[in-house]
Amino acid sequence: MGLTADSWMVLSAWQRQFPPDIVFAGKTAAWLLGLDLDPLNPIGLIVPLHSGVRSRPGLDVRRCDIPQHDVIKIRGLPATTVNRTLSDLCLRLPPVEALVVIDAAVHLGLTDNAALIRYAELAGGRPGVRRLRSLAVHAAPAESPMETRLRWLLLRAGLPPPEVQSELHDVDGRFVGRADLYYPAARLVIEYDGSNHRDRLVEDDRRQNRLINAGFVLLRFTAADIHNRPESVEALVRRAVKTPLTPKDPNPGGRYAPLDTTRRNRSVLLRG
Repeated sequence: MGLTADSWMVLSAWQRQFPPDIVFAGKTAAWLLGLDLDPLNPIGLIVPLHSGVRSRPGLDVRRCDIPQHDVIKIRGLPATTVNRTLSDLCLRLPPVEALVVIDAAVHLGLTDNAALIRYAELAGGRPGVRRLRSLAVHAAPAESPMETRLRWLLLRAGLPPPEVQSELHDVDGRFVGRADLYYPAARLVIEYDGSNHRDRLVEDDRRQNRLINAGFVLLRFTAADIHNRPESVEALVRRAVKTPLTPKDPNPGGRYAPLDTTRRNRSVLLRG
């Protein structure tokens, strides 16, 4: 969404209508912190238990006492801190979408696993904290929401957690690429294949060739794979993870061969 002038003006105008003890929260606070969420539909607020401010169309009001250490000022607007915001979103969002936001915060350097776990321990039994604690151990600096959703699919299937955004090198130590997801024992690189500009696709093809030539196994999945064929994604990854390769393997394509490297089909299929 970005920090647009129009949205900023709307939030500033709303603040002037409220008592001084309101705090912007939820997706609104996340947006103020720099995360790519919609801040206005609805505007999220936390108000004291005794407040007369109530929810209405376009305004989502939660009543609770919020400690001062959970509140910061962002360009003059009171908002929940990043860890408090993520905790609150864990209460409101499905687990995978909560992890999407947590990953985005980690990617931006707003928080990390240790800080999230420590916050959850100190917050006790407040609503949302239990889920935050369970998701914090999986938080990683994913570069897109679909990368997080792909990783979540694998975790839900009982597969081991992959490394995220790993830098890969050939046997001579030369950098050959960065993996969205990576299983070192199998030298398995898993990529989310989004809709990219043509120039980016050309570089992706070159990068794919470098990875394969360096002895890595490559699987690529689209949004349609993740949403419509999760069982196929799971089966392909599970089989690849159970078939470890070494850096000296002269022909990883002997077991994993690219079906097609054009834009229409950039997956790598396992031979039966």
